[in-house]
Amino acid sequence: MIYLTLPYPPTVNSYYRSVNGRSILSKVAREYRAAVLALVSQPHPLKGRLAVVLHVYPPDRRRRDLDNLGKSLLDALQHAGVYLDDSQIDRLTIVRKTVVTHGQILVEIEDGHTGDS
Repeated sequence: MIYLTLPYPPTVNSYYRSVNGRSILSKVAREYRAAVLALVSQPHPLKGRLAVVLHVYPPDRRRRDLDNLGKSLLDALQHAGVYLDDSQIDRLTIVRKTVVTHGQILVEIEDGHTGDS
């Protein structure tokens, strides 16, 4: 099991920008990827099937859609070399927790998940 504490991610709404008809990563998305990369030290990417639990500690009490957080966070973990591709994830659980200053995400990744449970 891998446990990571990461900064609160940007939402999918701010993840991409359109430039000359092409979708590119926004500045916020690139900065988030760099922040995750600086915090994660994974010598070899996980190659098996995965189960991921995201414990979401929002930065404030505003209404937020939890499903808007997954894309930027999971892509940043892939970019940091935690796993080869987020298509390896068979089970994704997102749990809202209490508000903490600046927000954060506690990530649990179980390698070798069979998909049966």
